[in-house]
Amino acid sequence: MSPEYFLRSLLLIILATFSANASNWLYLAKLSSVGSISEEETCEKLKGLIQRQVQMCKRNLEVMDSVRRGAQLAIEECQYQFRNRRWNCSTLDTLPVFGKVVTQGTREAAFVYAISSAGVAFAVTRACSSGELDKCGCDRTVQGGSPQGFQWSGCSDNIAYGVAFSQSFVDVRERSKGASSNRALMNLHNNEAGRKAILNNMRVECKCHGVSGSCEFKTCWKAMPPFRKVGNILKEKFDGATEVEQSEIGSTKVLVPKNSQFKPHTDEDLVYLDSSPDFCDHDLKNGVLGTSGRQCNKTSKAIDGCELMCCGRGFHTDEVEVVERCSCKFHWCCSVKCKPCHRVVEIHTCR
Repeated sequence: MSPEYFLRSLLLIILATFSANASNWLYLAKLSSVGSISEEETCEKLKGLIQRQVQMCKRNLEVMDSVRRGAQLAIEECQYQFRNRRWNCSTLDTLPVFGKVVTQGTREAAFVYAISSAGVAFAVTRACSSGELDKCGCDRTVQGGSPQGFQWSGCSDNIAYGVAFSQSFVDVRERSKGASSNRALMNLHNNEAGRKAILNNMRVECKCHGVSGSCEFKTCWKAMPPFRKVGNILKEKFDGATEVEQSEIGSTKVLVPKNSQFKPHTDEDLVYLDSSPDFCDHDLKNGVLGTSGRQCNKTSKAIDGCELMCCGRGFHTDEVEVVERCSCKFHWCCSVKCKPCHRVVEIHTCR
């Protein structure tokens, strides 16, 4: 092996490792609260942050609790969206929190980066609108009359501030070094796609005014979509993600579809570099927990069905007694009383 080839290979490994660990800040979700951070020195003790994120923490102490909530939102939404998949967004108590799965350039990593970036933008924006932060408030640029005949008023969500903070905090590792590597370009693209899922789906909410609620006139404001809708959108993007490779346009390195017959992806689409493992078998080397012991649906033909979830290994069936509330009655005033009902159900788990 020539020295030049060895150095080039070593550089690629360093860049890949550097970029792949860019989601380590998600470890903040493991903290019960960071609201007690009132001293800059505390930022140094937060696990998973790189030095530039530590510096941002020191300059934005009041925002860090929103970053923590954004990380929690992202993990919870990921686990909801993939609850019936072989890979179900399981987290670890080590770095990275999703294990080695996110260190590969798969579509699963693409989703994690997108939902995480969206989570920070969403949580910071919500904190702005609720008056939790001194540095921002409602979006006062949305004012005046509208072509539809209503008056812009109320507290419009300050999505511009939330997106800007997400860009500064989440994207910092890729923008610091190695931003032209394949994985860095992939991460930056998916980070932005996550934020676009909020930006492009802002909605108008209104309040009617007039005699007896006649809605003679109304005031309206712009609000973010529910985070569940953001998750649904990104899950659809995951299912239709584009496999890409690096190309050069002039002196600029960009990602293009690996299959030239596919149409170019948009800023809202997710992109990935590597094929995903089947997630069937326990594989610590690649951070795959496998599906052994996972519950499955015996009657389903979809991915949650026992045939696909268990990867052809078969499944166990156990009878379990469950207690449910039944025969509920409303008692004036003001309580609902129910009886406990016992029934036996079958639980199917993968071998």
